[in-house]
Amino acid sequence: MSVNLPPGFRFYPTEEELVVHFLQRKASLLPCHPDVIPDLDLYPYDPWELDGKALAEGRQWYYYSRRTQNRMTENGYWKAIGINDEPVLSNSNKRVGIKKYLVFYSSSGIKTNWIMEEFRLSSSSSDSASSSSSRPSKSRGRSKIDHSKWVICKVYERNSDEEEDGDDGTELSCLDEVFLSLDDLDEISLPN
Repeated sequence: MSVNLPPGFRFYPTEEELVVHFLQRKASLLPCHPDVIPDLDLYPYDPWELDGKALAEGRQWYYYSRRTQNRMTENGYWKAIGINDEPVLSNSNKRVGIKKYLVFYSSSGIKTNWIMEEFRLSSSSSDSASSSSSRPSKSRGRSKIDHSKWVICKVYERNSDEEEDGDDGTELSCLDEVFLSLDDLDEISLPN
């Protein structure tokens, strides 16, 4: 996907900017300039298929999608990390949105390095967004679309070098392990 930004400009929004400038305007049916984040039904796509389908900045992809419980793809599924969603706060510490982390698992249940950050409006923001849209309930024979159900997804592949669960990332070499095991040598009886 090509983006019509001037040379030298990069897309590195803060979480607040994603929620307030992009998502809130989308939910309120207001134009967003520049309109660079595309609509995409994210969940049928495996994360490695996203390149060229949405806004890419470095190794991160951004999309608008509809909030859904079905997060399955052909080759796996997205599963939420943790129980609690994180608040997205404005500079004035006002809660403007909610962020949920998801990780991609292969069909065989193997955890991958693909991470999704799913941003949605907080209930007060989505209530004002849906009430501000004054579209008729029927438009050309179609039922009204609830624009408050939009989310912005940020997908990226975490480096395999990054460690989780509090591991400091230091790894012992084979030689280090040999020297550390020498301390246990006194406990081992060697053949004569």
